[in-house]
Amino acid sequence: MPSEINDAVAKFIAHQNHFYMASADAKGRPYVQHRGGPEGFLKVMSPTTLGFADYAGNRRYVTVGNLGENENVFLFFMDYPAQRRVKIRGKAGIVTDPDIIRSLRDPNYDAQVERAIVIEIEYWETNCNAHITQRFTQEAVDAAVAPVMARMARLEARLKEAGLPID
Repeated sequence: MPSEINDAVAKFIAHQNHFYMASADAKGRPYVQHRGGPEGFLKVMSPTTLGFADYAGNRRYVTVGNLGENENVFLFFMDYPAQRRVKIRGKAGIVTDPDIIRSLRDPNYDAQVERAIVIEIEYWETNCNAHITQRFTQEAVDAAVAPVMARMARLEARLKEAGLPID
């Protein structure tokens, strides 16, 4: 399995606004956490390195605690509209260097950055799309039906002008 991100996977990552990150404590007890932010918040820093600004959350710090004991992580990306998934295993570390945090932070995202998390990739893989149900955000659905709704409004207005019932 490849350990360097290729252009297709880099492009895939650049368009994601969330992923799931699994970590484990020193005893191997697993924990999975949803990570979200603006599209592209997870950055490809090099072909073998990913990073993201870690924004303030629920203040439980389970992942941060786990990374202090066990650097192994697994990232799971699911793109429901495209029915694609990417899995990445690596070693993660907490970074407090202001320059790195600044390079990973999205200046247009108004959230408090507490630290950065940098992942050295061990390997990545993609899977077939069998059994991935397509799902869409409300924003995508609204954009898709907007022209139909606008046309329907114009037609209803014409019916009303003609004195015909709309129902």
